[in-house]
Formats: sequence, structure tokens, C-alpha cells
Amino acid sequence: MTEGAETFRAALVQMRSESAVEPNLDAAENAIRMAAEGGALYVQTPENTTLMVLKTRELFERTLVEQDNPAVERFSALAVELGIWLHIGSMAIKLSDIKVANRSFLFTPAGEIAARYDKIHMFDVDLPNGESYRESKNYQPGDKAVLADLPWGRLGLTTCYDLRFPALYRALAKAGAQFITVPSAFTRQTGEAHWHVLLRARAIETGTYILAAAQGGDHDMGRATFGHSIIISPWGEIVSEAGVDPDVIFADIDTARVADARARIPSLLHDRAYELPTGTDVVSIKEAS
Repeated sequence: MTEGAETFRAALVQMRSESAVEPNLDAAENAIRMAAEGGALYVQTPENTTLMVLKTRELFERTLVEQDNPAVERFSALAVELGIWLHIGSMAIKLSDIKVANRSFLFTPAGEIAARYDKIHMFDVDLPNGESYRESKNYQPGDKAVLADLPWGRLGLTTCYDLRFPALYRALAKAGAQFITVPSAFTRQTGEAHWHVLLRARAIETGTYILAAAQGGDHDMGRATFGHSIIISPWGEIVSEAGVDPDVIFADIDTARVADARARIPSLLHDRAYELPTGTDVVSIKEAS
């Protein structure tokens, strides 16, 4: 498969990142090489590719600003060597002494950064099993939706908890996205309940391919993630899926299927504006401008 064709091979890298950066970089590089050897021209890694920690002190001790971060240079060089579009699902990037960004990087085969995306929605949740997460404590949320043009079509970038905000996905699709990414580190509990149904819903609602590389398994710092990296077609079909352990999965992405799904159900053309009711008023609907 060559660039410029309607079909290209994508690969998702499933990881079990640790609380030390260097082993994660080695694991990511080895898996990315496997993906390229399997013919992938676009390769995605999960959220928190380079570091997974729970303690604030450890996060800031092991996080660097972008220009001083050797992982950025390493992944750039790897994209050049392998001749691939390399999407690092996210890395912690230091912004200040009190905040970091949960940032995705998309590298071109020339090693340039084609896009950066800072995760917009922060995972601030208390789960029924007692797990509690306050991502906003240490992370600065992004405020911009991001798209990038690949040789085969337009890519929309999202990360993990963004999945629960469908307006973002609809906006990306209306801006031309044919593929939307969801690199993630879903908890085991929320993944078992919602991972598949939410991802399939986003694909169906937008008529896009969904590409979601995930963290999976029991991590050394005590967290358990769901895994099940997955590629879903614009019609909502599961094209490829991993289990829980580290893995590389592949799928041949046919861009013609995007247009086909949107022609069959043209819901992106049918939005209407509405006013929410107050008191006992009924909802007022009008044509969207």
C-alpha cells in the first residue's frame, strides 16, 4: 500500500507503561518497529506512552518541557527511520512548576511535528469502587480542537476522557475528519462498562474511523487499565481489537467507506438548532444556520 492510495495500513500499539520513563521508551520503540515491519504507514501509541504515575512529586520529577524532552527527538528520528506517520498518543509535557500538559504528537515521515493536541477534558472522577482521579490537579487542559492532514485524508485528535463529549467528535467530523483518534488509559472499571459502546457510538455518529490505542493491565504503580485497543469502521463495526496484554494490532483503512457511511446515513447534514425549555415550556426547534 502506498501513500496517496485510498487504502492504507494503520497499527495501534497497546502498552503497559511504568513509572520510569526509559523502559517505556524502549517498549514503545520496539512495538513501533513491529508495526512498521507489519506494513503500517500510520502508527499510534496510547495515552501516557512515556510515563504513568499517580503521585504529583513523581510526575514533576520525571517530566520535562518539550524543547528539553529527549523522547520528542527520539520519536521524531524513529518516524524518519521507519518512514511512517507516528502518533504518540500522549506524553506529559511540563508547562510550569505546577502544571503539565497531556499532549499528543503527530510526527511526519520527515520527522516534523505535524500536530500537537493537549487533552481538553480532565478526568476528575470518583468511581464506585473507591478509585478517585483528579487530572485537573496537575494537568492544564487544552482549549483547541486539532486536525491534521494525512496523505489519505484528515485526522481528528482526541484523548481518552474526551470520548464522553460527543460534540467534540461531531465538530471534528464537520471540519473534515475522516479518522478520529482516541489514545487512552481507561480504567478497568469504566472500560468494562463503556469502552466499546462509546467508541462505536462516536464512529456511527460521525461516519469516521475510530483509532484507539490503549494502556492495558496491572501497572507497577498500582493502577489497572482496560486495554482492548480497537479500530472501528465508519459503520460502527469492530475491524481489529487487542486483549489486555501489550500488543500491536493492524487494520487496512479504506477511506471510501467514510463517504459510503455518510451517504447511507447523512446525519452530519441534518443538525438543527434548538432552545432548551424553561419551566414547563416545550423545546423550540429551528433549522440550524
